[in-house]
Amino acid sequence: MTTDIEARTIKRVSWRLIPFLIVCYFVAYLDRVNVGFASLTMNRDLGISATAYGLGAGLFFITYFIFEVPSNLALEKFGARRWIARIMLSWGLISGGMAFIGGETSFYIMRLLLGAAEAGFFPGIIFYLTLWYPSAYRARIVSLFMVAIPLSSVIGSPISGLLLELDGVLGFRGWQWLYVIEALPAVILSVMTYFYLTDRPADAQWLAPDERAWLEQTLAAEAARTPRQGHVPLTQEILNPRVLAIAVVYFGAVALLYAFGFFLPQIFKAFGLTNAQTGFVMIIPYAVGTVGMLWWGRRSDAKRERRYHLAAALACASLCTIGAALVGDSIVKVVLFSGAALGIFGALPITWTLPTETLSGAAAAGAIAVVNSIGNLSGFVAPYAVGAIKDWTGSFTGGLLLIACAGLVGMVTVLRLSHSSPAAASGRVGAPAE
Repeated sequence: MTTDIEARTIKRVSWRLIPFLIVCYFVAYLDRVNVGFASLTMNRDLGISATAYGLGAGLFFITYFIFEVPSNLALEKFGARRWIARIMLSWGLISGGMAFIGGETSFYIMRLLLGAAEAGFFPGIIFYLTLWYPSAYRARIVSLFMVAIPLSSVIGSPISGLLLELDGVLGFRGWQWLYVIEALPAVILSVMTYFYLTDRPADAQWLAPDERAWLEQTLAAEAARTPRQGHVPLTQEILNPRVLAIAVVYFGAVALLYAFGFFLPQIFKAFGLTNAQTGFVMIIPYAVGTVGMLWWGRRSDAKRERRYHLAAALACASLCTIGAALVGDSIVKVVLFSGAALGIFGALPITWTLPTETLSGAAAAGAIAVVNSIGNLSGFVAPYAVGAIKDWTGSFTGGLLLIACAGLVGMVTVLRLSHSSPAAASGRVGAPAE
């Protein structure tokens, strides 16, 4: 049963942190995938083929992978306030610089730089949230934070479509305006982050003394019950088979996510829509995904169950993607892509409850970064494969079917994960069991 001090503390922490972090991630994700909308005119203007576009879109994740773990460990060392502000400033400047690319080579270089700049932001926030929330709240809280992903498309898609209509203003192409305007919020938020975030509950003067004491004691008690903490080398802890299995699951979910983010605008525009109309139609699947993310994460917490919720979400995402790839009717495609979005965005937050149920401290930070970096390699594989298959066959069908198979592999993998969970084993109140 939730006590009064628990309810007060969680409510105050949530109102303080979650809206601000949602805005930050909204901007981060928008700057990462706005290349999908830019491609509607940029590819033609610069002579970029579908294969080259897919390669460039995916190269982001190579440097993202390389710098992910070091960046997340640096956040744990230097504190979220400084490190997240640094990340946001770097990616904002580079994202704006995308407006000045002149062809395939500069496109590749800027995407590589953008990946290096943003590395560590998302897993850093996931780790940061574990410093503020007991385990029983993490699926719903991660759902609230990650709702920025579909919201960035619900809100950002029509904006991106309209920005493309600025073509020719002051001598700039529409896609150049898109990059510059959508990069500015990251630079502004980097300054706000430095002054607004608090690194740990012990430093939270905005909490009442009894709230701060309750939160510190609760989190310390959970950490003390985490098995093996402090007795196993960090490298062995974060590379254990369970962590790697979670990375495989996340690989499948992210492959589906970025196939959507990078190619859905092109698929929808092929229905005969204008750039602006494409932006508004894009709202539909991402609105469904927003609802799915919030509802599925809350349901997983309420049932204290992870594996089957995650497997069901991945099955929904994969099967609907297969259906959308095979049907020809545009309305049915939109409906099936909406069902796929429901599964994709339902799966993402539940995945992030798994690493912190077995690890804490620096090991948790490293494990989260390992899962995110390996999983996000599909952000390279998926767009490159879909783009290459599109050039070979003239259709997105084969690429979508391939990506759906990655989601099904993730589903099978999560079903094979052990039921054992330190959270459940400890018997602590509110601990979610798998």
